[in-house]
Amino acid sequence: MYKHILLPTDGSDLSKAAVKHGIELARTIGARVTALVVSTPLNSLVVDASIVSTALDQYKALVASQTAKYLDNIKNNAVEAGVDCSALCIEHDKPYEAIVDTAKKQGCDLVVMASHGLRGVSAILGSETLKVLTHTSVPILVYR
Repeated sequence: MYKHILLPTDGSDLSKAAVKHGIELARTIGARVTALVVSTPLNSLVVDASIVSTALDQYKALVASQTAKYLDNIKNNAVEAGVDCSALCIEHDKPYEAIVDTAKKQGCDLVVMASHGLRGVSAILGSETLKVLTHTSVPILVYR
Protein backbone atom coordinates (compact mmCIF):
# COMPACT_ATOMS: atom_id res chain seq x y z
CA MET A 1 0.00 0.00 0.00
CA TYR A 2 1.04 3.62 0.06
CA LYS A 3 3.97 4.64 2.25
CA HIS A 4 4.45 8.37 1.52
CA ILE A 5 1.59 10.73 0.65
CA LEU A 6 2.05 14.22 -0.77
CA LEU A 7 -0.52 16.76 0.46
CA PRO A 8 -0.40 19.93 -1.67
CA THR A 9 -2.57 22.78 -0.39
CA ASP A 10 -3.49 26.30 -1.39
CA GLY A 11 -5.36 27.05 1.84
CA SER A 12 -8.85 26.85 0.31
CA ASP A 13 -11.57 25.12 2.29
CA LEU A 14 -11.71 22.18 -0.10
CA SER A 15 -7.93 21.87 -0.02
CA LYS A 16 -8.00 21.82 3.79
CA ALA A 17 -10.60 19.03 3.68
CA ALA A 18 -8.41 17.08 1.23
CA VAL A 19 -5.44 17.43 3.57
CA LYS A 20 -7.48 16.14 6.52
CA HIS A 21 -8.61 13.20 4.41
CA GLY A 22 -4.99 12.52 3.39
CA ILE A 23 -3.82 12.58 7.00
CA GLU A 24 -6.59 10.19 8.04
CA LEU A 25 -5.71 7.87 5.16
CA ALA A 26 -2.05 7.99 6.19
CA ARG A 27 -2.97 7.21 9.80
CA THR A 28 -5.09 4.26 8.72
CA ILE A 29 -2.45 2.68 6.48
CA GLY A 30 0.66 3.70 8.44
CA ALA A 31 2.04 6.09 5.83
CA ARG A 32 3.89 9.36 6.31
CA VAL A 33 2.93 12.66 4.69
CA THR A 34 4.63 15.65 3.16
CA ALA A 35 2.66 18.87 3.13
CA LEU A 36 3.37 21.23 0.25
CA VAL A 37 2.52 24.85 -0.44
CA VAL A 38 3.54 26.27 -3.80
CA SER A 39 3.78 30.03 -3.92
CA THR A 40 3.94 31.87 -7.21
CA PRO A 41 6.47 34.64 -7.74
CA LEU A 42 5.23 38.21 -7.92
CA ASN A 43 5.32 39.44 -11.50
CA SER A 44 5.08 43.18 -11.97
CA LEU A 45 4.96 45.68 -14.78
CA VAL A 46 5.99 48.56 -12.51
CA VAL A 47 9.08 50.39 -13.79
CA ASP A 48 10.12 52.26 -10.63
CA ALA A 49 12.60 49.95 -8.85
CA SER A 50 11.81 51.32 -5.37
CA ILE A 51 8.12 50.49 -5.82
CA VAL A 52 8.94 47.00 -7.07
CA SER A 53 11.29 46.36 -4.16
CA THR A 54 8.72 47.45 -1.57
CA ALA A 55 5.92 45.48 -3.22
CA LEU A 56 8.10 42.40 -3.50
CA ASP A 57 9.09 42.58 0.17
CA GLN A 58 5.44 42.96 1.20
CA TYR A 59 4.38 40.09 -1.05
CA LYS A 60 7.11 37.79 0.29
CA ALA A 61 6.16 38.63 3.89
CA LEU A 62 2.49 37.89 3.21
CA VAL A 63 3.30 34.61 1.45
CA ALA A 64 5.64 33.54 4.26
CA SER A 65 3.01 34.32 6.89
CA GLN A 66 0.20 32.48 5.07
CA THR A 67 2.43 29.54 4.21
CA ALA A 68 3.56 29.16 7.81
CA LYS A 69 -0.09 29.10 8.94
CA TYR A 70 -1.06 26.46 6.39
CA LEU A 71 1.93 24.23 7.09
CA ASP A 72 1.75 24.58 10.89
CA ASN A 73 -1.91 23.61 10.80
CA ILE A 74 -1.15 20.52 8.72
CA LYS A 75 1.78 19.52 10.94
CA ASN A 76 -0.39 19.92 14.06
CA ASN A 77 -3.18 17.81 12.55
CA ALA A 78 -0.68 15.13 11.57
CA VAL A 79 0.89 15.07 15.04
CA GLU A 80 -2.56 14.73 16.63
CA ALA A 81 -3.26 11.78 14.31
CA GLY A 82 0.12 10.19 15.04
CA VAL A 83 1.34 10.63 11.45
CA ASP A 84 4.93 11.53 10.56
CA CYS A 85 4.82 14.81 8.63
CA SER A 86 7.34 16.98 6.85
CA ALA A 87 6.50 20.29 5.23
CA LEU A 88 7.79 22.17 2.19
CA CYS A 89 7.19 25.54 0.61
CA ILE A 90 8.35 25.97 -2.96
CA GLU A 91 8.22 29.08 -5.11
CA HIS A 92 7.36 28.20 -8.70
CA ASP A 93 5.46 29.95 -11.46
CA LYS A 94 3.68 26.70 -12.39
CA PRO A 95 2.28 25.04 -9.25
CA TYR A 96 1.42 21.78 -11.03
CA GLU A 97 5.07 21.34 -12.06
CA ALA A 98 6.21 21.92 -8.48
CA ILE A 99 3.72 19.29 -7.26
CA VAL A 100 4.77 16.74 -9.89
CA ASP A 101 8.50 17.40 -9.25
CA THR A 102 8.08 17.24 -5.47
CA ALA A 103 6.21 13.94 -5.62
CA LYS A 104 9.03 12.48 -7.68
CA LYS A 105 11.93 13.97 -5.67
CA GLN A 106 10.41 13.07 -2.29
CA GLY A 107 9.54 9.52 -3.37
CA CYS A 108 5.82 9.98 -2.79
CA ASP A 109 3.67 7.11 -4.00
CA LEU A 110 0.33 8.96 -3.72
CA VAL A 111 -0.82 12.57 -4.07
CA VAL A 112 -4.02 13.60 -2.29
CA MET A 113 -5.36 16.92 -3.51
CA ALA A 114 -8.58 18.86 -3.89
CA SER A 115 -10.51 18.78 -7.15
CA HIS A 116 -10.14 22.55 -7.38
CA GLY A 117 -8.68 25.31 -5.28
CA LEU A 118 -8.75 29.04 -5.07
CA ARG A 119 -10.68 30.92 -7.73
CA GLY A 120 -9.58 33.79 -9.90
CA VAL A 121 -7.17 33.84 -12.79
CA SER A 122 -5.99 30.30 -12.09
CA ALA A 123 -9.54 28.99 -12.54
CA ILE A 124 -9.64 30.61 -15.97
CA LEU A 125 -6.28 29.15 -16.97
CA GLY A 126 -7.21 25.64 -15.87
CA SER A 127 -7.22 23.40 -12.86
CA GLU A 128 -3.87 22.67 -11.25
CA THR A 129 -5.30 19.29 -10.27
CA LEU A 130 -6.07 18.45 -13.88
CA LYS A 131 -2.55 19.48 -14.87
CA VAL A 132 -1.05 17.26 -12.15
CA LEU A 133 -3.25 14.37 -13.31
CA THR A 134 -1.99 14.69 -16.88
CA HIS A 135 1.70 15.19 -16.06
CA THR A 136 2.55 12.52 -13.48
CA SER A 137 2.63 8.77 -13.21
CA VAL A 138 2.16 8.92 -9.42
CA PRO A 139 -1.37 7.89 -8.40
CA ILE A 140 -3.62 10.82 -7.50
CA LEU A 141 -6.55 10.73 -5.10
CA VAL A 142 -8.77 13.68 -6.00
CA TYR A 143 -10.85 14.91 -3.08
CA ARG A 144 -14.11 16.54 -4.01
